[in-house]
Amino acid sequence: MDVSSSFDRTGLALMISTILVWAGSWIAMKLIVPYIGPFDFVALRYVVGSLVLFALVIATRRPLAMPPWKLTLLIGLTQTAGFQGFVQTALVSGGVGKVSLMAYTMPFWVVLFAWGLLGERPTARHGVGIGLAAIGLICFVEPWNGLGDIRPVLLGLGSGLCWGVGTVLSKRMFDRHAPDVMTFTAWQMLFGGLVMTPVAFLVPQMTAQWGWPLWTGMTYIVFIATAAGWLLWLQVVRRVPASIAGLSSLGVPVVAMLLAWLILSEQPSLGELGGMVLILAGIFVVSRAAPAARAT
Repeated sequence: MDVSSSFDRTGLALMISTILVWAGSWIAMKLIVPYIGPFDFVALRYVVGSLVLFALVIATRRPLAMPPWKLTLLIGLTQTAGFQGFVQTALVSGGVGKVSLMAYTMPFWVVLFAWGLLGERPTARHGVGIGLAAIGLICFVEPWNGLGDIRPVLLGLGSGLCWGVGTVLSKRMFDRHAPDVMTFTAWQMLFGGLVMTPVAFLVPQMTAQWGWPLWTGMTYIVFIATAAGWLLWLQVVRRVPASIAGLSSLGVPVVAMLLAWLILSEQPSLGELGGMVLILAGIFVVSRAAPAARAT
């Protein structure tokens, strides 16, 4: 079989499947907002999700040993607990398109934190990408129409910031310790879920209403978006060039916004659409930029 044909068919199908699964999770997260508090959701999603991954680790006979616990805990705090906590809180009052796009500003935070924590100096191309995104953010917020409820935007940006910190820490983990990817993911997800558990008990929030809407949403989020989506992503990374695989994530907020428009009647304004295009263009530029040089 021709390799390029295999990539065109299998790689494209896997990328589209991953984008649809992850974009669908944003709709599911918004739909269950009336039925469960944000902190209960985060704790439940990641404790159960980590157990699913541990079962897969055992089934595939991968090593169960925990990677260095301090760094794993920090990644669980930022990339799992912090990211998802901000996202789910933002979705209480914010639309799917707005929150998902703010969360996907993660590449810009990675550039900034890699500069501060890893000594990787950003290039001029990184600067252009960040500038495009900054203009897009202004268009997206539309301050000339009054800021209104800006909390979802700030919370969404906070989620992207946490994701960016977690990504930089994960890079340090892989550079220094090279853990098994699935085992590491399971442990950091477990830490993130366990850290959020006492928060769920201590912070006042609504009581979970366990009916079919919540059961259906949680089943999709835990088993399809978290477990199956992660496995799909692994296959994409294995079959598709890294540059293309990374850019495929641009499709998630776009499809999430379109699904929210179709399913939830969240019609974006012209300013939001223009801002989305500029932010995605900035992400594209940053993603295609050469690796940042390390400071000497």
